[in-house]
Amino acid sequence: MIGSSVGFRTRSWIVLYLGLLVVGSPAALAADCPGHPDALGTSRTLVVDPREHPRIGTMQYRETLPLKDHEVVLTFDDGPLPKYSNQILKMLDDECIKATFFIIGGQAKANPEGVRKLVAAGHTVGTHSMNHPLTFDRMPIEKAEAEINGGIAWTSAAMTDPSKLAPFFRIPGLMRAEGVENLLISRGIQVWSADFPADDWRHVSSDRVYQLAIQRLEAKGKGILLLHDIQARTVAALPRIIRDLKARGYRIVHVVPATADRPATPTTPVEWLLHPPTETVPIARWPAAPNFVFAQTQTLPAPSLADLNAQTEHQPLLPHKTKALANVASTLPVPGRDLFAIPEGSVEVLLSTTLSRRAATRLAMAAETPRAARNKAGKSHAPRAAHAAHGVPKHAAQAKGVAPKSVAPKSATPTSGAPHPTRVASLKKRPQ
Repeated sequence: MIGSSVGFRTRSWIVLYLGLLVVGSPAALAADCPGHPDALGTSRTLVVDPREHPRIGTMQYRETLPLKDHEVVLTFDDGPLPKYSNQILKMLDDECIKATFFIIGGQAKANPEGVRKLVAAGHTVGTHSMNHPLTFDRMPIEKAEAEINGGIAWTSAAMTDPSKLAPFFRIPGLMRAEGVENLLISRGIQVWSADFPADDWRHVSSDRVYQLAIQRLEAKGKGILLLHDIQARTVAALPRIIRDLKARGYRIVHVVPATADRPATPTTPVEWLLHPPTETVPIARWPAAPNFVFAQTQTLPAPSLADLNAQTEHQPLLPHKTKALANVASTLPVPGRDLFAIPEGSVEVLLSTTLSRRAATRLAMAAETPRAARNKAGKSHAPRAAHAAHGVPKHAAQAKGVAPKSVAPKSATPTSGAPHPTRVASLKKRPQ
């Protein structure tokens, strides 16, 4: 009996606690959508602080909104344009869906009533510049600031309560630039990208917009969807997108900025990642070794014999041959100075200086060249000369400078004391 009483009280407290959560939550559930019991609805409201997480959307940034699996945030750019924006607003109201709209200042100036309708329906309204230039990545920072200020000023002017303007900004065309982002962040404005688009600004069919939205959502499992409320193809594709979101079990999350009366939703840093790492996923690198106090680089003194309890009478632990060789150096005579003398002007002296190395090299080469030439000539021409001496005629030998043998004359005068050599008439080759 006592156990059943305790169990009844516990269940009562749980039911009461859940009831307080539902009543106190600003999120609209599907059951709270009047006249549409099968509506998709808005599952919860996420309150974010722009200063804690200034850049969101994995199309360009590391972080995105801290969504759970199968949670989606719908965003619409470039409005309001009454012809299409009013139709999209009606579809969202019928499904009790809350979305985020990024307004162009020029559109707010031309259609302030459209901005007031969005605020009255409970949607979040951010800004998207004054004229939607696609040059934010290269325009001067002064011009970018004027575009930002113009969009904020005209959107705020269209509102009955300017405090309803959220400090959210999406750069036109997602043409991000670091200087623009730093400017927005310094003013406490959160920079929004997206997790996946539906390409509804391109010249594609509404079927293609629907297919891309669902395919890319299924690939990521959750995230921020980028759409445009100024396109006829978006108006045609949105009912099918909402229908598939319901059929596949997706839930809509409404995002609002934190205020003094509305603190940010408690989250952990890892929740702002699209796919947080789990315990089963290995880390990409080893963690850095901690720098402990005792891990210092100072060196300790080398131990002495006294530290090792060594006694002087102990012999050194060296082999006898090693000890004998160690004592030889003390008995060798000192070499004389003449052993190291080098003659002046020698090649060794020239090579000892950098400036004289080339001169020394030339001297060495000049000394070696005649000797090599003589050796080569003696080896190559000696056999050839010997062979020619036996087969060349006498007159050819004389033409080449070989002295012929003296030939005795047939007759000699008595007054002549020396024999006359035989003359060679011609060295030309006789015809055969």
